[in-house]
Amino acid sequence: MKQKILIVDDQFGIRILLNEVLQKEGYDTFQAANGVQALEIVKEHSPDLVLLDMKIPGMDGIEILKRMKVIEEDIRVIIMTAYGELDMIQQAMDLGALTHFAKPFDIDDIRAAVKKYAQAV
Repeated sequence: MKQKILIVDDQFGIRILLNEVLQKEGYDTFQAANGVQALEIVKEHSPDLVLLDMKIPGMDGIEILKRMKVIEEDIRVIIMTAYGELDMIQQAMDLGALTHFAKPFDIDDIRAAVKKYAQAV
């Protein structure tokens, strides 16, 4: 069975890029542009791993992460942030995020991290 990856980012281009790369790697992918969509997908599909942008209009990444943990306590999350958001990174790590990437990120680094953390399920 294919592993399921949820990509949460309000930037369409980033979602498309990650979606394309991860599908080529053999994952089932889901995309969400905001927190409401992300939480619906977590409820319906129980993704194996979530790539979560921290800066999303409306419900920010910290709030999304907290709510995901309520739905699925052991959910695995990699966060993506703009450079220098150290307080947000620390908060997310305290909430159980596995690792983080600063944007702009190297797609090969993301690919390797997804492989590492999705396999650990």
